[in-house]
Amino acid sequence: MMARARAQARQFLQGASVSKTVRLLSRLVVPAAGLVVLASGLVSAQQPVPTHALGAGPPRAVIELFTSQGCADCPAADALLKTFVDREDMVALTLPVDYWDYLGWKDTLAGPRNAERQRAYVERFGTGTVFTPQAVVNGTMEVLGSDANEIDRAIRATETALSSSRIPVLFWHFGNTIIIETGGAAPEAEPREATIWLAVVQRKVNVPIKTGENAGKTLTYYNVVRELTPVGVWNGRPATIRLARAAIMRPETEDLIVLIQEANTGPIIGAARLMGN
Repeated sequence: MMARARAQARQFLQGASVSKTVRLLSRLVVPAAGLVVLASGLVSAQQPVPTHALGAGPPRAVIELFTSQGCADCPAADALLKTFVDREDMVALTLPVDYWDYLGWKDTLAGPRNAERQRAYVERFGTGTVFTPQAVVNGTMEVLGSDANEIDRAIRATETALSSSRIPVLFWHFGNTIIIETGGAAPEAEPREATIWLAVVQRKVNVPIKTGENAGKTLTYYNVVRELTPVGVWNGRPATIRLARAAIMRPETEDLIVLIQEANTGPIIGAARLMGN
């Protein structure tokens, strides 16, 4: 069974590769404490590819929802995101921001990096200012995060636009090691350098709000990004990255998401999820 899974994995990755072998990726040391990424060649017999890592193909869309506990318009968007979280063909993520904290409630899940990421998107889109709830779809379109029709429209538009750029990704764990394998660019493509991001995700968080615009409510958040870290660079060639599981996972986190994104906040051309338990 494992031999067959390895063969399937090789076929899956080679389908969009410029080479039938996984070339070496330069040794990288990630800024996050304790994360060391090592280059490697093909997965060995001692590190088999489990069948669940193959999945049913790449997700149609990655949806990033920028939201805030201090925003009265956000709970509707948070609930809507759950409908995308439940779909196997979607990667839906919650990124809480902290710039509404001055309104009377300090967001318990927000971090400054989420707001920085949103501002980078706003600068690239030329939309002028950040707002919540904002959804960014596949790194290429932004819409109101509580508007299901607009999100669906963005999914269809970006899926079509990115169809020829998609990069296959395999993502699994073996013992105490997290393994990420990417395919390469199609022969006719002109690949741009992309960041390989690793998101550490908490599936569900209930937060009672005591003050501010949502005072008295208990809000529920899904697929909350607790940490988003660059772990490598994709340059058009197939690559393998290995990470120490203990250096990544937090006690409250459950899943991992890998994104391949042109530049830092450009189009997302590859994604995969790893369910923790």
